[in-house]
Amino acid sequence: MTYLAVPATSAPAVALQLWRSANSIQKAAIVIGLSLILLAVLAPLIAPFDPNSQSLISRLRPPLGFERAKAGYWLGTDELGRDVFSRSLYGLRLTLMLAGLGATLGLLIGGTLGLLAGIVGGRTEATIMAAVDTQIAVPFTLVALFLLAILGSSIEVIVLVLGLAGWEQYARIVRGEVRRLMNMPFIEAARAAGAGPFRIARWHLLPNIISPLVVQFTLALSNIVLLESTLSFLGLGVQPPTATLGSMVGIGRDYMPTAPWIVAAPAMMILLITFAVQILGDWLRDGADVRLRAR
Repeated sequence: MTYLAVPATSAPAVALQLWRSANSIQKAAIVIGLSLILLAVLAPLIAPFDPNSQSLISRLRPPLGFERAKAGYWLGTDELGRDVFSRSLYGLRLTLMLAGLGATLGLLIGGTLGLLAGIVGGRTEATIMAAVDTQIAVPFTLVALFLLAILGSSIEVIVLVLGLAGWEQYARIVRGEVRRLMNMPFIEAARAAGAGPFRIARWHLLPNIISPLVVQFTLALSNIVLLESTLSFLGLGVQPPTATLGSMVGIGRDYMPTAPWIVAAPAMMILLITFAVQILGDWLRDGADVRLRAR
């Protein structure tokens, strides 16, 4: 008559168990994801040059191993003579930060509204679900372009825009799960015992909706990475000279016929991020699902 109990297990033990249960593709995604995070965190220590330092006499130099390559510039230089490797590291750092903050903000907004709609019901639920339907009906790229054109392209505004992308999915998922769980016997028992809405949400609802939220978070994270890259590609994201992976691809597209290495490194990092996040989403879902772990 209570929610599913999760055995008390230490975090390292759970991580080791999940690692052993992972297949080769999942382990590769884990290694790629941790490597990208490590590169982003250590970017100031690893980058051999200032990412914004220009040297016009060294512009458009190819990576090491090619003719005209310049010593120290492992991945070559861009149209302003800036080191592509250093800019890719700093771009990865900023892109992951924006994606993480945006996905977390969307989770908080959508999850809170979905929980409120499922528990309270009535006009509150109708209002929230009307906002959800409106968000779904309007292409969010147009909304993002409008907000950035009005509010500017500061880091705070970009995080807000990215956080508003996909909140409706969280709200729909949480509201549906809460409505289903509210009819379960253990919720009725908690009510009969005098538990209030906050206690029911904290101890009975949230542990049982972690799994779909983890899956949606990973989907949203990769989608936000692509959205940020799209906005930067269009010139409405983080403004130059600050580098993001999307802005590097956007600027480098004009030089692809003669200097494809400008685009190759950031584009490959975007691909690796989306691959790792999607695979890790399924892996974390299985580990976070209390219904599976309680068996």
